[in-house]
Amino acid sequence: MSEFEVPTTSRAAVITEFGGKLEVRDLPVPSLEPGGLLVRIDAATVCGSDVHVWDGSLHEGGIRPIILPVVPGHEMAGVVVAKAGGDIGYVGGGQIAIGDRIVFTQGRCGTCYHCAVAGQPNLCPNRRHYGTNCEQYPYLVGGFSEYCYVYPTARKIKVPDDVKSDWASAGSCALRTVIAAYERLGRIEPWQTVVIQGVGPLGLFATALAKRSGAARIIVVGAPDSRLELARAWGATDHVSINDAPDAESRAAAIRELTSGQGAEVVQEWSGARSAFTEGLEMVRRGGRYLIGGQVGPHRVEIQPSTIMKNHLSVIGSMSADDSHYWKAMQFLSQAQSEFEFDRLLTTRTGLDGVTDALRGMQDLSEIKPVIDPALTVS
Repeated sequence: MSEFEVPTTSRAAVITEFGGKLEVRDLPVPSLEPGGLLVRIDAATVCGSDVHVWDGSLHEGGIRPIILPVVPGHEMAGVVVAKAGGDIGYVGGGQIAIGDRIVFTQGRCGTCYHCAVAGQPNLCPNRRHYGTNCEQYPYLVGGFSEYCYVYPTARKIKVPDDVKSDWASAGSCALRTVIAAYERLGRIEPWQTVVIQGVGPLGLFATALAKRSGAARIIVVGAPDSRLELARAWGATDHVSINDAPDAESRAAAIRELTSGQGAEVVQEWSGARSAFTEGLEMVRRGGRYLIGGQVGPHRVEIQPSTIMKNHLSVIGSMSADDSHYWKAMQFLSQAQSEFEFDRLLTTRTGLDGVTDALRGMQDLSEIKPVIDPALTVS
């Protein structure tokens, strides 16, 4: 088969039961709707929310129901092998051609209040997600597959030539989410202290952006030590290990001690941990800002609302990102690669038959960001 010949089927890793071993299946390659694309996946990276899709926690009260079987994976970069229609444009300008390397957004309706009036397509209630039922058209709507269908209403972003597909894949979710959140957060002054809860991919990219923003001090909270070491390499000045401070009270006390009892001007939650929100409120300086970007699960916590009121706190939620943030993420990866070793974020590289192990590695924190390469096989 030639490089851009379209196959009739595509191998894909499929979740058939929550928490179980994924099956590698041959799925039909769909016919393309007008404006749709077919992409051959170069690299897909595993996100923490992929773990929550796999273990069922997103289905049970999370962001959206998961109707099995599904092909997981929403971080991916690949090469355009087919398109339906002539002029299909890029975010930022230019026309898509066969052979281009791209990342892409979810499909959005374009006409609802959030899309058309508020300028918040990330909140579109009619979005066409990746990770939907793979027994229904268009089948290939997940990144852990040889090929992926790109919705006509998805926005397409060209990957710069000097950006590896592995980086672009990670940037298409974790980094663009952090960039969008930083815009909602507002300016960080060069005399301010930033606390970042979590040293997974989101927290690590948030650390890099805090350094780029010129924060005087960056304190990361998390574990294991290998991630804390990477956070320091990317700009953290201090850290609090959850192994040394195993409960919320001791972690909040550690932040107070590091900030002369005042707390930080800016605290960011990127861990997704159940206790993170309540303990983060205790880490913010009076009059400070608390950004919430990692809480996607169904868990609930008890808070004292007067903490927010009496401390005059700004609590800012940030959900996903819009088209511009994907473009900005690709530019950051291109422009900042001499400052940050992006390869250090990436851990195991495996084929489709290794997806289950990659998900388990994310779950037990032995992996930071596994890379799924559909061209590889596991012996």
